[in-house]
Order: sequence, then structure tokens, then C-alpha cells
Amino acid sequence: MSQIKLNTPITKEKAAALKVGDEVLLSGIIFTARDAAHKRLHDILSKSKRLPINLVDAVVYYAGPAPAPARRPIGSCGPTTSSRMDSFTPELLKLGLRGMIGKGGRSEEVRRAIVKHGCVYFIATGGLGALLSMKVKSCRPILFKELGTEAIHKLEVKDFPLIVGIDTKGRDIYDQARQKTK
Repeated sequence: MSQIKLNTPITKEKAAALKVGDEVLLSGIIFTARDAAHKRLHDILSKSKRLPINLVDAVVYYAGPAPAPARRPIGSCGPTTSSRMDSFTPELLKLGLRGMIGKGGRSEEVRRAIVKHGCVYFIATGGLGALLSMKVKSCRPILFKELGTEAIHKLEVKDFPLIVGIDTKGRDIYDQARQKTK
């Protein structure tokens, strides 16, 4: 396994260079989106409308930031369980979303969509929301602000620590771990 410094946006070429298990320090712009925001995006798409956000080569972090304490841009911002977004993920990958950050395994349908569209799934360590928040340089809600913490937020991150959970070839870190325990 290697440690890679990576900047957004994530192009197909950048995604293809990553291998399952790689340790990544991600810097640049990412967007938060949880269940409610994903449902809203899906509803917009189901009405054949354009999304009010450009997801081409973007990274979405499955997190709902806590309110910011004094002199900090964000409160705790740990990952939420990624499988809760699985029913919405393939349609967003089809639109050009290149990376997702969360915790836990993904469905077979999502893994196939990752391979088909040349995307990558990153894992952020659960339970470290306060520590991860120290890697966030700025945070502002940009879409669905009425959803509060579930709004889509634009984050600027610096050296945000991640592990490649599923790479563009469909190799899955959770499958590899299960194989080792057999």
C-alpha cells in the first residue's frame, strides 16, 4: 500500500491510478451530501431536470457537519454509512461524480457502476469526526440549506485522510478482508 497526495477535481485518469488499499491525503473541494440531499437530487433528476450542482469529477462526502464551534469552520464531520445512499449512487456516477467518501461496504450494483463509470469509493474512519474536522479549511452550505446539517455543503479540505475502498477495477477492500478471514 502506498500513500498518495491527491487534489480535486478527480479525473478519470486520477481515479484509474488509485488501487484498493491506497492511503490518500485528499485536498481541494468536496461536497457533503447525506440521505435527504440524495433524495432531493434524485427527485430533480426524475423530473428530467438538470441538477443545480455540477458533479463532474467531483467528490461527495457522506457526512452531515455539526455546527461550528468558535473560530472553526466546521464542527465534527465524521462519515455516515454509505450503503444508505446506494439506491441513488448509480445515477450520480452516470452524471460524472468521480468519488465518494463514507464508511462501510457498498452494494454489488454500486460496485458495478463504479467500474462502468471509472469512479472510486474512499473510506473515512468512523468515530473520528472531530479529528477529521481539523482537516477542513472552510465550509459553507450551498444547496438545500433548509435541510440544516443534511444540506449540501462545500468543503475545502487539506490532507483529508482516506483509504481507497473500491477502485476503478471493482476491487473491494471489504471483499479482500473477508477472503483473508476464511
